[in-house]
Order: sequence, then structure tokens, then C-alpha cells
Amino acid sequence: MVFAVFILSALSFGALGSISVFLKPLSAEFGWSRGETAFGYTVISFSSALFGMLWGYIADRYGSRYFGFIGAIAMTLSLFLLSKNQNIYQFYGLYFLFGAFGNSILTSPLYANVGFWFRQQPGLALGITAAGGAVGQGVMPLCAGLAIGAYGWQTAYLIIAASYFCLAFPIAFLIRESPTRQNPANALEAQQTFVVDEKIAVAWISAAIIFCCICMSVPIVHLVPLLTDSGMPVNSATQVLMLLMFSGAFGRILGGKLGDAIGALPAYMLMSLGQTISVVWFPYLTQGPWLYALAVFFGFTYSGVMSAILVCARTMVSAGFAARAMSITAFFGWLGMGLGGYLGGLLFDLRGNYEWSFAFAMIVGWINLIILTLFVLYTRRQRLLTRRQGETWNS
Repeated sequence: MVFAVFILSALSFGALGSISVFLKPLSAEFGWSRGETAFGYTVISFSSALFGMLWGYIADRYGSRYFGFIGAIAMTLSLFLLSKNQNIYQFYGLYFLFGAFGNSILTSPLYANVGFWFRQQPGLALGITAAGGAVGQGVMPLCAGLAIGAYGWQTAYLIIAASYFCLAFPIAFLIRESPTRQNPANALEAQQTFVVDEKIAVAWISAAIIFCCICMSVPIVHLVPLLTDSGMPVNSATQVLMLLMFSGAFGRILGGKLGDAIGALPAYMLMSLGQTISVVWFPYLTQGPWLYALAVFFGFTYSGVMSAILVCARTMVSAGFAARAMSITAFFGWLGMGLGGYLGGLLFDLRGNYEWSFAFAMIVGWINLIILTLFVLYTRRQRLLTRRQGETWNS
């Protein structure tokens, strides 16, 4: 299951990461502004957010056995049709399709399933699974950049669609439902034991994750355009993005492992801090070894955040609520990703450079940390109240 969802999430997130590589060729071809083109990332994020909650409900109620097949069809079809794209509304519509029936169905519901296959070290299992998304976001933009350079953007979409068809369908046969989630008797052993009610915990995490994902999405969408604007060839720029994402693969594994070792919430806060203090430096370090060091550090910490969020949902809720919990937090995460991608482009259009875009990303990163700090204080207060009630009951 870890292998299967690793590959499927790599394909899904790889297509999202590739939007940054298609951004400038599409803008040049059709005369779209940077903000208008980047809005395609916003569309895929919003559709993933909306439909993710639907798929989470279905997964909790009926299981996720056939989700791989639906996702494989949606990804292949939308990428194929994108090669025929002629206007911006068609562009938005096809990315909406990819998000609604591809990305949203292959991420949160399947992560929830994987998490409950493991009683020991579920964070590590989720971290390895989620690392697939980082690997995909590193490999696919590089492949897309090479294909665009050799054949143009239309043929590049066709090549990616054919590759997805050949990879996703065989992998979809491997999806199986977790015995813990499938069998009510087993699920009783995995009931939520977190000090805060599971719905309240999900609400706190959801409030923080909006700002966290705005912060991380600005570099994901705009790093390649930023570097090419500074004179770097597109192949070199996609290699920097690949390095960032490959570092993220290790970050996701460590983020999951940290969630097992020190707790999901402290791991989330630690990785968020690294993401926040590093994001602002991208416009000022566009070449040389410091750029690569920054890409490694940001990739490591931002991806660790994503794993820690999954571990929060795994450890703070019951087995029967897990897919919905991950889909709800993903809903707000995708809202943040979509807003960050669009606002980063909008600020570029207003200023003519990316300095404000990345400064804005840092500011919202601090807002995320403030909310998480308040959540920690809330959980400590609830723990203290529970202890006092227990002492009163015993006396």
C-alpha cells in the first residue's frame, strides 16, 4: 500500500508541480498574464479541496478500493485534452477535472487508508508514502521542461498523458482497504485518544494549514519563473526545483518519523518554522551555491510540514473519521495552495518582480505558527482540566 500510494501521489503531485514549467510557454502562446496562468494552479487546488471532502466521506463509508482507477482515468484524460487547449477557460476546466477526480481522490483518502494499515510507527509509513508527492514534483517538472524544450508544450502534455496511463492503471490494482478501517471490531482498537475532541482538533489544524500552504505554494508555483526571469535556462531552473523536491522526499520521511518520536504537533511546528524563515530569501539568491542550499533547506522543511499534518490527522482522530479528517484538512490546505499560487502571480503583476510575493509568503507563515502556538496552549489547558476532573472524581 505504501508503494502503490507513493507512485499514485507522485503522479498526481507531479502534474501540479509541472504547472510552473508550462506557465511561461502558455503565457507566451496565448498572451495570458502571469497571474491568469498561475490561476490554473488555483483551480486545481480549489477543485481538489471541494471534491476531497466528498471522496473522504465515501472512503469512510464505503472504502477506497476503486479510487486508483478513477484517479488514473481522470489524470490521463485531462492531460490529454490539455494538449488540445485553445483558450484559458478550457485550461481552467481541464485542471478542475484533474483536481476533482484525480488529485483529490489519490491523496487524502488513500493516505488515511495507509495510515491505518500500521499500528506501529504510522508516522513513518505516512512519511514514506507522502514522499511520493515530493519525488513527483521533482521529476515531472524536469521531464516536462525537457519535453517542452524538444517538442513544444502541446506534445509535452501528450507525452505526460501517455506516461500516466501506462503507470497509473497497473498500480491501481494494488489498492486494498485497511483491515482496521474495514472491520468495525478492529476499528474499536484504534479509537481516538487525543486530549481534544477530534472535530475541534481538525478545526484548529485546518485554521493553521490555510496560511501554511499559502506560504509553501509561492515557491512551488513561481520558483521556475523567478529563476528564468533572472537569466537561468529553463532546464537549470527545473533542476533547482527537482533538488528542492527531492530534498522534500527526505523531509516528508523525517516529518513522519518526528511525528512518531516527539508528537505530530511539535513536528508540524518545527518544520513550519524552517519553511517560514527560509522562503523570503528566494528572490535574493537566484544563483550560486546558496541557491541550492536554500532549495534543499526549504524543500526539506516544507515537505516535513505535509507529513506532520498527515500524522496529526492520523493520531488525533478515530479510524472511522480518518478519511474525512484528512480530506477536511486537505480542503483548507488546497485553499491555501490555490490562494498562494494566484497571489504570488498577482503580486508579481503589480510589482514587476517577486520580492513582495515571497515576503508575503513569509508573513502568512508566521500567522500559521501563531495559530499552532495557540492550539498547543489550548491542548495544555484541556489536559490540565481533564487531570483536575480526574482528581476530583477520585476524591
